[in-house]
Amino acid sequence: MATNGNGKKPIVHVLWINAGLSCDGDSVALTAAMQPSVEDIVLGVLPGMPKVVFHWPLIDYQVGDEFMEWFWKASRGELEPFVLVMEGSIPNERIKPEGYWAAFGNDPATGQPIPTSDWLDKLAPHATAIVAAGTCATYGGIHAMEGNPTGAMGVPDYLGWTWKSKAGLPVVCVPGCPIQPDNLAETLAYLLQQLAGNAPMIPLDENLRPRWLFDLTVHEGCDRAGFYEQGQFTKEYGTIECLVKIGCWGPVVKCNVPKRGWMAGIGGCPNVGGICIGCTMPGFPDMFMPFMDEPPGAKISSRTVGVYGSFIRQLRSMTLHTVDKETKWRHRGTTLTTGYHPSW
Repeated sequence: MATNGNGKKPIVHVLWINAGLSCDGDSVALTAAMQPSVEDIVLGVLPGMPKVVFHWPLIDYQVGDEFMEWFWKASRGELEPFVLVMEGSIPNERIKPEGYWAAFGNDPATGQPIPTSDWLDKLAPHATAIVAAGTCATYGGIHAMEGNPTGAMGVPDYLGWTWKSKAGLPVVCVPGCPIQPDNLAETLAYLLQQLAGNAPMIPLDENLRPRWLFDLTVHEGCDRAGFYEQGQFTKEYGTIECLVKIGCWGPVVKCNVPKRGWMAGIGGCPNVGGICIGCTMPGFPDMFMPFMDEPPGAKISSRTVGVYGSFIRQLRSMTLHTVDKETKWRHRGTTLTTGYHPSW
């Protein structure tokens, strides 16, 4: 990132639009981030972090025209650099002749609301990076399910999956419904460090998710995975065994929530007895319904593991019986029976 005339790095503006089709749950979730927190990012606590200013409806003290002016400046190419964060799915405003599905601010010339998709058209060519925050913004989410009247889609669907920012970055997708707080905060911190020249190109998978956050499945990080291996499946909530038979999609869903928890390592769907319904995946929700039914693939795999696991449990119980006791030389008396032999 180039310096200004005073030899200082310029301010990085983060423009946040939460006017897509969404519940604002991702904005709310980010306030719970701890590694790093929003305060850490804004106050420059992290070494090497450039100065950052958020223009975010959830926390900004500016309102009305004063708040919107930052977005108009960015649309005219007068704000450099800036990161655009999109929250909520993008409706297809071309499928009807009147009205709009989602809008952000008003057009000064007409006084009419400006569709959110129009803002994406205006801002994308000038953005240094675009972050799609939450499943709605990344892949369409609930609003994009089959039968919806809005034609909703994720930001990569709208801009194109091969789209690149002026800095050569594709859309950075951080899914979750809502998003895991630290996943979003960490991704923003990475991008800001990259803009400051302190980090290489952000590594993304084939669905534009940060690899270090979404390379492993829920199952691979789940505390209940050992029960799966031993063929121990629950058929009701409130037990400690594997949840696959009551609808958990963890073995095939890429998400780090069981490892990371929700706040301070605590919480997260399977950690507190909830099933994984696949909310970080591009096919959510359609490919994972009906919820709370045993996934089709699990019917075969769980039966297979059930046979194998019962045999393994028997072998392990024998070993446990052998090793779950103290060694014989730990006792009182006048004779040393540990096997020690003095060398003098």
